Amino acid sequence: MTKSKYFQIAFLLWCSACLSISLHAQNIDSLWNIWQDNTKPDTTRLNAVQRFIWDGYLYSKPDSAFYFAQLQYDFANSKSLKYDMCAARNTQGISHIIRGNFPEALKYLKKCLALNEELGDELGLATTLNNIAIVYSQQGNDLKALEYHQKSLVLKEKQNDERGVAQSYTSIGVIHQNYGNYSKALDYLKKGLSIFEELGYDPGITKSFQNLGNQYFYLKNYHKALEYYKKCLKLNKELGDANGVAISLQSMASVFEAEENMSEALEYYQKSLEINKELGSEQGIAGLLTNIGSIFLQLGQTRKALEYCRQGYGIAENIQSLKIKKQACYCLYDSYKNMGNGNDALTYLEQIQEIDDSLQKDETNQELQRMEFAKQMLEDSLATAERERLVKEAHEDELQKRNQIRNWALTGGLFALLLAGGFYSRWRFVRKSRDMISKEKERSENLLLNILPAEIAEELKEKGRAEARDFEMVSILFTDFKGFTAASEKLSAQDLVSEINTCFEAFDGIIEKFGIEKIKTIGDSYMAAGGLPVPSDDSVKNTILAALEMQEYISNRKIQLTTIEKTGFDMRIGIHTGPVVAGIVGVKKFQYDIWGDTVNTASRMESSGQVGKVNISQTTYEILKDDAQFTFESRGKITAKGKGEIEMYFVNKV
Repeated sequence: MTKSKYFQIAFLLWCSACLSISLHAQNIDSLWNIWQDNTKPDTTRLNAVQRFIWDGYLYSKPDSAFYFAQLQYDFANSKSLKYDMCAARNTQGISHIIRGNFPEALKYLKKCLALNEELGDELGLATTLNNIAIVYSQQGNDLKALEYHQKSLVLKEKQNDERGVAQSYTSIGVIHQNYGNYSKALDYLKKGLSIFEELGYDPGITKSFQNLGNQYFYLKNYHKALEYYKKCLKLNKELGDANGVAISLQSMASVFEAEENMSEALEYYQKSLEINKELGSEQGIAGLLTNIGSIFLQLGQTRKALEYCRQGYGIAENIQSLKIKKQACYCLYDSYKNMGNGNDALTYLEQIQEIDDSLQKDETNQELQRMEFAKQMLEDSLATAERERLVKEAHEDELQKRNQIRNWALTGGLFALLLAGGFYSRWRFVRKSRDMISKEKERSENLLLNILPAEIAEELKEKGRAEARDFEMVSILFTDFKGFTAASEKLSAQDLVSEINTCFEAFDGIIEKFGIEKIKTIGDSYMAAGGLPVPSDDSVKNTILAALEMQEYISNRKIQLTTIEKTGFDMRIGIHTGPVVAGIVGVKKFQYDIWGDTVNTASRMESSGQVGKVNISQTTYEILKDDAQFTFESRGKITAKGKGEIEMYFVNKV
């Protein structure tokens, strides 16, 4: 799980309340006594129990907070007090967020949303939209989260809710942080901090400091990041925010881990884990178990790593947190690989790919829908070809019978001539049917070749299946457009998809030119492989030549678009060479795909590369280092996520 996700949820707990409830502490017993006093006005009692829950239980005992909120809801419902019913549902939703139970959180918050809309309460609606946005963000659906945050921001600005506006700025800034848009993130975070400081709102200032710490962490300025995290820890303790304390401890642990101070990292992760267990936060527990497992993995204690990461994986799966589940899968994959258990390692590697697919943005879904439509067309064409084959056989049977009759009819004089005319018409009909079947068969085969390599398609047609194969020397190429999210904000959906399609069509032509096999596209990422399904001695060289030509195309394309004041893409490309397993996935809507650590390393080459460059691994460099057609620029050892330090090189043509 990314650190910023924890910080975003912490920020919610201090800043969100459906009815702008004051969080100044009162004597808890006094609030409970007011709630119990039947002589008090209903609204006074309900306000007291709301503050009783928030000040006394929500942060420290969220399960108890849910119970008391149900009492609040039942009483408000009996009096038809919908504002208070909504406040109770909001509290219940937040109690589930703290415990990491996001599907339940969403259920209760949407009940509150319906009451807000019924009441026409724009301020309450804005707060509930904000809370729902944070749930979506926790589930990994940042586009949906951004949509709800922006709706919330519009309503808050309309209502002059300064603190709410600052909260929305901060939440939107965190989403931009998640996607590496640090300049835009900093802009939103500074706007939020400025408002919090004007209001003198300490919890908002604290969380703004936390996010600035994140910013320095992502920029690898660990000293500055630790300085901000320590400030947050101190303020969270003063505010009595147990959840905030846990997050600050975890943030500090992340800094120690990045600095390879594993003993300190382990100590702080475990402190944070204990607090999360006290809070009953399944989200926090799952993430921290996985973090601790990763530390043990780096310390070479593989069995301990497996123990912690399995627990984290189980909880993440239960609460449907894809990002923690992905992190746990990486840990389990590396652990099983270190133990030499290839089958289990491959299982988790495949799950990582599945999770990545699930986390794609709306543009990815459009692309996948287009691919699914093409595959469905293939299935329909194959089914049509089969039906035509049966028609053809029926026609041939009919023709055979007619031929027998014709032989008899020829002896019949004039009657034979009449029959001959009929048979001629039938013959024309059969020939026309054969032509139609031939065209449909050709169409089906062309569609099949658009999805599968020719050799695999032929094997599939002959045997009805295609066996998975091992390849020892395959060069995997990954591309990715930098700033894709920012570009998507400037372009319409139609223009964005059109531009991606233009680039990918050009890539298709380039890899065909160099004999490289396209594997798939994933949103704005393009994946290809040289050396399969038919191994070739020059596949490594051809893969690099293809990559260099792709970069040249993108550079020229951007210049071309700039001259007409349109947005173009910048791109990173990474290549790694090694063994893979390749085969067809599924039995319906099949897809040719590849698996293995080589794929994972190639992806790291791309993410660790630079715009306009082709970044290759040490393995690929060793194969081509003596080729006079290329020049190489050593980058030294670069840290790649989940892989440690890897020797990398930029490659260019002479």
